[in-house]
Amino acid sequence: MTQVKTLIKDNYNLMLLNDFLRKEIKEAGFSKVEVAKTPTGTRITLYVTKPGIVIGRKGTGIKELTSRLETDFQLKNPQIAVEEIKKPELSPNVMCNRMASHIQRGTAFRRVTMWTLQQIMESGAMGVQITISGKLRGDRSAFEKHSLGILPRAGHHAEIVVEEDIAHVETPMGLIGIRIRIAQKEKIIPEFELNEKISKRKSDAKADVESDAKADVESDAKADVESDAKADVESDAKADVESDAKADVESDAKADVESDAKSESEEIVIEEEKIKKMKETLEEEEAEFK
Repeated sequence: MTQVKTLIKDNYNLMLLNDFLRKEIKEAGFSKVEVAKTPTGTRITLYVTKPGIVIGRKGTGIKELTSRLETDFQLKNPQIAVEEIKKPELSPNVMCNRMASHIQRGTAFRRVTMWTLQQIMESGAMGVQITISGKLRGDRSAFEKHSLGILPRAGHHAEIVVEEDIAHVETPMGLIGIRIRIAQKEKIIPEFELNEKISKRKSDAKADVESDAKADVESDAKADVESDAKADVESDAKADVESDAKADVESDAKADVESDAKSESEEIVIEEEKIKKMKETLEEEEAEFK
């Protein structure tokens, strides 16, 4: 029972701290606060859109805030850290405060609601729902609910993906309450992805398969062409070499035969001339003896 009472007390103190910081550093764009107890004291992390306003000149703002937290909330040695929000449009607390300030200045609530819906969706939210209720048009209370995108409403997915916050604003006609619920894509669970992402992945996979198939066909065709060209070149070269060798052999043989025949005929003529000269010499010698 003691643990339950301690838990209830801690949650109640955190709620009071959240309300205090919402009013105290409203101009800094307060979003949320995280409190963690450490052996040396209490670590407090503030998430705001303008950290410079919280810190102040030469740290005077954060020193004053530290002393107030220590005295008003009995926090042991509070150590404050300030973190800047990268996308304030995805913070329900920041957007509730913005809507409240616009309505308090006299802007029409429906115009503020539509502008807020557009800003949140353009920042990359998966879905958003804005509920505004109270003295909207007259003495009678009324409420309006506006939604855009995909917003899980119940179950484990809604607890993880959806963040919400509530703000109140006083107007001349009465009190108006604002509730904003935002579903963020960064916290989405893989099995709860949108169909757009799945179809995109399928199209990417199809494109990869087509490109790979095209590359394979081109490489195969190129290899076939190269192999055919190489075979044609080799066969043509072989045929040319064989024909050239055959022609050379035939021409060489023919030349050798002709040259041999010519030399033999020349030798026969020379021998005949020698015989003729010897015959003439013998005839001359016989004539002298006579």
